[in-house]
Amino acid sequence: MSYYADRLEELRGRGLLRRLRRLDSPAGAVVRLEGRELVCFCSNDYLSLANDRRLSEAAARAAHRWGWGAAASRLITGTMGPHLRLEEEIARFKRAEAALVFTSGYLANLAAVRAGAARGDTIFSDALNHASLIDACRLSGAAIRVFAHRDYDHLDRLLGQTPTTGRRLIVTDSLFSMDGDFADLPRLVEIKRRYGADLCVDEAHATGVCGREGRGVGEMMGVEEAVDITVGTLSKALGGLGGFVCGSRELIDYLINTARSLIYTTGMPPSVCEAAVEAIGIVRDEPWRRARVGELAERLRRGLIRAGLNIGDSASHIVPVLVGEAEAAMELAGALLARGLLVWPIRPPSVPEGTARLRISVTAGHTADQIDALIDALRESAGRDPSR
Repeated sequence: MSYYADRLEELRGRGLLRRLRRLDSPAGAVVRLEGRELVCFCSNDYLSLANDRRLSEAAARAAHRWGWGAAASRLITGTMGPHLRLEEEIARFKRAEAALVFTSGYLANLAAVRAGAARGDTIFSDALNHASLIDACRLSGAAIRVFAHRDYDHLDRLLGQTPTTGRRLIVTDSLFSMDGDFADLPRLVEIKRRYGADLCVDEAHATGVCGREGRGVGEMMGVEEAVDITVGTLSKALGGLGGFVCGSRELIDYLINTARSLIYTTGMPPSVCEAAVEAIGIVRDEPWRRARVGELAERLRRGLIRAGLNIGDSASHIVPVLVGEAEAAMELAGALLARGLLVWPIRPPSVPEGTARLRISVTAGHTADQIDALIDALRESAGRDPSR
């Protein structure tokens, strides 16, 4: 036990110790945390659907009809009507031949990457990909070549230097969750075609928010049909839980037969599936939600830049305020908390050493006044004077 105590003390000394905090309200733009009402800028509930009554009612109806649990893995008796209905809705929404649902986005990535590359193949992975993609690459058994973040000339060189034996798979997030910047998917499509590679794109933070119809960055940049394997999540803009993989019918059938993260996991509760179907309908029928997110995010980025704060290359509803050291990020988050604003500090290992930050996420439930209050608080708490 002394080993754990020593490691915990080491984390404490580096400003990296974490603890669970209790939320005493539903998710939303305003939450109650440990007895205080706070404006929340750190959830992934981008379209403000996590506490939407329509999703709750859909889940309740499904729970009464189908029960609470699936009670088995998908290949035994864990596939029910709601699972198949959700997969049909996802495929229709994403304009794919087929889709397969997993109980988390993490598990979906494990399956997707392993389908695209295995032992004897080579994966080319963006340096700032999500941890689930990194783990998926490592567990695939394939050789891994990491290219500098969004440095596609580097990727080009790596591909040119790599023997052509085996499959080649390029893996990237479409919207990077800690920096709020976009992958250049058209450039990646051009590169993958030139080298005969496949492209796997994780649209987790873009699904529902990016693109005219909310299908993601692939739609927004006009290349979604050229992506070989698409991963998405039901647990961010869609307000629920789970992940999915989209692609050809052959890909999905292959995953059904080989994906360990599907075969050896109990199926998702049917009520969660029905809530996700409802959420997809809302994404389709209420485009004002993503329009509002875009407008508020632009307001936030402009205000923070005027305040002299470093937001990196953010171009989305995820806006980092780069601080540097973990303790400084903790202090800044504490100053905001004192003013009723909840913004979580992001520290290593979630981000590289020396790049601790506040990660701000904008949702459809926020108001312009709340955005302006956050800008003012950050300017004053960080000691920045935009007039200088």
